[in-house]
Amino acid sequence: MEFQLRKPTPNDETEWARLFRDYLTFYKTEKPDAVYDANWSRILDPDTAMQSVLAWQDGTAIGLANYLYHDSFWDVEKRCYLNDLIVSPAARGKGVGEALINYVFQESKAAGAAQLYWTTAHENVVARKLYDRVADLTPFIKYQKTS
Repeated sequence: MEFQLRKPTPNDETEWARLFRDYLTFYKTEKPDAVYDANWSRILDPDTAMQSVLAWQDGTAIGLANYLYHDSFWDVEKRCYLNDLIVSPAARGKGVGEALINYVFQESKAAGAAQLYWTTAHENVVARKLYDRVADLTPFIKYQKTS
């Protein structure tokens, strides 16, 4: 399967938003338009830590990876967090997800990041097969407090 990876341009908003909405739907959530608008502005701004890459095939975005850089108390260098990763159902199992992860990894290395890391849902079995092959599973469990 042939596809290309590239950073989004201002003309890619519709395709980026479609994939990001699909990602949120997969995790059974939705966000107001203000969240999409703010994220889109951030990833187009070269002065923010938030980045994105799209996988393209025949003029259609078939994959998305959103990532960001942040400081860490454990390293002098920044870390890179792969926040979101989705591949269109028809393109799954064809190397797109791995290519997106490798793209972000190479970008993070070039930026001097100490590591690339991500989280996923325990039941995301299909994606975890890829993750188990390309990275090391850590023993950490995520907690969150929103109120």
